Amino acid sequence: MLTLFRLLSRWPLWLLHLLGAALGWVVFALSPTYRRRFVANAAQAGYSFAQVRAAVAHAGRMSAELPRLWMGAPTPLQWEGSDCVDAAYARGQGVIFLTPHLGCFESTAQGLAQRYSPAHGPILVLYRPARQPVMVEVLAGARERPGLETAPTTLAGVRQMIKALRAGRAVGLLPDQVPPDGMGQWAPFFGQPAYTMTLGARLALQTGATVLLVWGERLPWGRGFRLHFRELAAPLPGDLDGAVVQINQEMERLIRECPQQYLWGYGRYKQPRRDPVKEV
Repeated sequence: MLTLFRLLSRWPLWLLHLLGAALGWVVFALSPTYRRRFVANAAQAGYSFAQVRAAVAHAGRMSAELPRLWMGAPTPLQWEGSDCVDAAYARGQGVIFLTPHLGCFESTAQGLAQRYSPAHGPILVLYRPARQPVMVEVLAGARERPGLETAPTTLAGVRQMIKALRAGRAVGLLPDQVPPDGMGQWAPFFGQPAYTMTLGARLALQTGATVLLVWGERLPWGRGFRLHFRELAAPLPGDLDGAVVQINQEMERLIRECPQQYLWGYGRYKQPRRDPVKEV
């Protein structure tokens, strides 16, 4: 698998996206469970399949572009709305970047690391360690680029993030990812209760860091990615429950900017898995 990833990392991005688009439709056609979940999740948000059918191919592109992003040459990036990032770093209280499963979220961390780490230190991103042995080999060091560090979904990883924020650095996470049992709470997501990560809200409330929204738009024909940055629609409430609800609303707002690139097949409304790691 490692050899295959290294080979694919040399391919041009347009070719990987072409391959990925085909892969996305093959998986959609062959998996009734995935297909039903995709359609149901989109309908829950108010979209017909015709409105989001492009997301089928984008899900495949997301997988196919990983070798290039993890092991290949840097991809072209465009920036939109980054003034709020400059202002957040200038406050010196740390920055929390939140992004949903929208577009290319790997590109957001890499882009921020390239642009801001020389002056403000590396960005720390939360990740869930791979369970399959073959992927452990691939991921060993693959996500660790200059200016980019990773923290596991453990208590030790959470402590790393708090320490980074208190040092004025930045952290990134995907708050629409279903956390393990005991690490979240139920909150509305497109009108339906979803077990929701509380970590982003807790980090903000504990450290006073600035919360910003970001997503990476996948540009056509392999021309790279456009990074979009947004401030919160309103300051986070001072209580955890209210902050978690607002973060879900902020994720909805980003997803509605480009529902054609959201990962509708993700099991957002599934029951959380059991895990020994406890909430902090």
